[in-house]
Amino acid sequence: MTTPLFHPPKTRESLSNDIWRACDILRRDNNCGGIMEYVEHLAWLLFLRFLDAQEEVWEAEAALAGRPYERILDGDLRWSVWARKDWKAEELLPFIHGQLIPYLARLSGSPVRDTIASIFAERNVIVCASPYNLRDVLDIVDGIDFHNQDDIHTVSHVYEDLLRRLGSENRMAGEFYTPRPVIRFIVGLVAPQIGETVYDPAAGSCGFLAEAYELMKQQEQTVDDYEMLQQRTFYGQEKKPLPALLGLMNMVLHGVSAPNIVRRNTLEENIRSVSERYDVVMTNPPFGGTENRQIQANFPVRANATELLFLQHIMKKLKMRDGARCGMVVPEGTLFRGGAFATVKQELLEQFNLHTVVSLPPGTFAPYSDVKTALLFFERPGPTREIWYYELPLPEGLKKFSKGSPIQDEHFAEARELWAAWNAYRRGEGPRPEPTEHSWIVPAEKIKERGYDLSARNPNRNEAESYRHPAEITASLLEKERQILGIIEELHEMVGNGEENDAL
Repeated sequence: MTTPLFHPPKTRESLSNDIWRACDILRRDNNCGGIMEYVEHLAWLLFLRFLDAQEEVWEAEAALAGRPYERILDGDLRWSVWARKDWKAEELLPFIHGQLIPYLARLSGSPVRDTIASIFAERNVIVCASPYNLRDVLDIVDGIDFHNQDDIHTVSHVYEDLLRRLGSENRMAGEFYTPRPVIRFIVGLVAPQIGETVYDPAAGSCGFLAEAYELMKQQEQTVDDYEMLQQRTFYGQEKKPLPALLGLMNMVLHGVSAPNIVRRNTLEENIRSVSERYDVVMTNPPFGGTENRQIQANFPVRANATELLFLQHIMKKLKMRDGARCGMVVPEGTLFRGGAFATVKQELLEQFNLHTVVSLPPGTFAPYSDVKTALLFFERPGPTREIWYYELPLPEGLKKFSKGSPIQDEHFAEARELWAAWNAYRRGEGPRPEPTEHSWIVPAEKIKERGYDLSARNPNRNEAESYRHPAEITASLLEKERQILGIIEELHEMVGNGEENDAL
């Protein structure tokens, strides 16, 4: 039996409090002890609640156009039916495990259905151990009106805060959560425009795509602009199902009802024959990982380091047009490493204009990584003639960024101001910028002379200041240790293959 529920309109504060109360209920459940578990549980419930509301819109649009519409979830699987049903305690969980999730995992036939299936298949979806806890959370989620922009705005703020907490409290979340000040800085410099496609090949929780939408919707003026942003602008790929779910929900809550988020290992694409290219790429690809020889075969320059494979992927996925551009995060090792790295960097400088390198301080990605990182900004056409460097300083009195003292938007203020002058110069709209304490320009020829070493070597430091901070040294040691481990793994694989060949 279905029990209709009446949810009176809520203030933003009361709705926010209700969502946090749902988190508290989930956190107390035996299956949701950690933040990773209860955020996942809340995310898939929010997604199904949103999907029900969105299908009402799609159904109404189809009726107005005089065409049929086949619902993705209908009958007993429709949210407004099962989530509002007056279940007996012993029946709710068997329905979730035995009917709802298996059905979601088997969906196919359209991009939306395929995305849903990829999220719910091949893993154990976190579900409350207690039907009473689940019932309470269902009532809260059912009270969200996804037709009401105030409700969506409120939930998006709570959800973004949950992602931030997930990133700071769970080291495993580092692979798909990028600090928002870093994202906003990159998006601001790259400045995507309506009519351009925006791609993140390692989308994670879709922070880059969501922030790009926040910027681009301010340019919206027509119905065509709206439809472009909703359906044909944002593209992302994510290898793992949980971040794919979190990212999809993040885009929905920011206001993109049909984002093109696909669960796929990006590096499985052979970049010698790419079919889809994009105007803008913004990303923080995973680093520190390795890929097998089958994956490496998809790239002209083979390497087991994921960051180098992603860099090659991005270079091939940018459209062959002037102004196609990228802003991305790389580990510091990408700047100075030789061998395969130097080969790819040579192509980068010859085929693209690598116009900006921003060196970030240690601890920027705390607490889940102390590896020192940098930001690369490049565009078509090439070649690179000179590179503007900026070394982001730590605030006075701070030895490194950390969980307790994270990087903030204001820490990029000087970088934004100086980059604006550099950007005006390279566009022919201003004088050549003078070096400052934290910025300088390096000719591409000097980079070539250094064997394509892109390291940020600040020439403006006096001798007394040239000693590196201990935190910077330890971060560099961690990077070198990771490189050595990658080399050992490569040798191990080669030796293993050799043994197999000998045996044959």
